[in-house]
Amino acid sequence: MGKVWRLGDDIDTDALAPGRFMHRPIEELAQNCLIDVAPDFAKGAGAGDVIVAGRNFGMGSSREQAAQALKIRGLQGVVAESFAGIFHRNAINLGLPVFTIASGPLPAAGAEATLDVAAARLRHAGGEVVLDPLPDFLIAMIRDGGLVPHLEKRLAGEGRR
Repeated sequence: MGKVWRLGDDIDTDALAPGRFMHRPIEELAQNCLIDVAPDFAKGAGAGDVIVAGRNFGMGSSREQAAQALKIRGLQGVVAESFAGIFHRNAINLGLPVFTIASGPLPAAGAEATLDVAAARLRHAGGEVVLDPLPDFLIAMIRDGGLVPHLEKRLAGEGRR
């Protein structure tokens, strides 16, 4: 269970990974994630929390630090109406679950929620949000921690044969 952070449309990678912090260690960049558009998120988001957003989440530059900052903060994932393609792929490659909304009542800001990656559901006190499911191979990649750990695991398994 974690806290829901509600965000609007067109949250860009410059807000997720502000340029003025890009030269600093990723942990410091993560602490300043969304500082310009959601200062409370920068101060209080943490492990187990979930972002519920509008359309075009992660638009803008292709900086993978935008998804990495959310993962380092320990978010369960991001649920949005739609994602920018590069952000979506960067998030999955880094092991951060990202889902588009299919149907159901969205939780209020601050509500407690649980993201069930395998079932593609966001459960909260007000109901359940049905999410568009990810293919099994992407769920496996997310469970392994992202693309690189997933490939390392697969290659290690092939080396034992």
